[in-house]
Amino acid sequence: MKLVVGLGNPGERYADTRHNIGFMVAARVASRAGIAIKRQGYQGLYGVGRLVGEEAAILLPQTFMNRSGASVAPACQSLGVSPGDLIVVHDEIDLPYGCLRIKVGGGHGGHNGLRSITDALGHGDFIRMRLGVGRPPAGGDVSGHVLSRFASAERAQLETYLDVAADALEFLLQRGANEAMNTYNNRELLA
Repeated sequence: MKLVVGLGNPGERYADTRHNIGFMVAARVASRAGIAIKRQGYQGLYGVGRLVGEEAAILLPQTFMNRSGASVAPACQSLGVSPGDLIVVHDEIDLPYGCLRIKVGGGHGGHNGLRSITDALGHGDFIRMRLGVGRPPAGGDVSGHVLSRFASAERAQLETYLDVAADALEFLLQRGANEAMNTYNNRELLA
């Protein structure tokens, strides 16, 4: 069983913000696969089905970003998901908008959602799909930046970005992390 976790914050207030790009990509992949994310459990919303031939659950924690581990850890335990079968999709301010990186393991890099998951699991040995949302202007408020909506130029490319990220996630599930990193890391996605 694979577990794809899209990180974000629940509620309309946060629906179209940079911090919720993980929710957006996970929901897009679920929609493509015909998986309804309607079940309530693990302090989140989830759906179970087949993603590109793999049995998978897609989870959107409803705990708010900083408490994502309270949702992810019980889901992993209940579903019997091993670290290599957990994929966390999240926003990343250290990457420019439109850029994605796939990474296996590592620290939280200051991302509170990843910190919470790592603390709850007791390790950071899972796969991450980092989706660039850029940094605020020099001296700008990081929290305000990630909780803000995309700028109009970004919104014009958002559908393409979400589609390419969903493609990358499906490729990752089919071909594994190493091939996905070789194919998608350091590639211009919005060219």
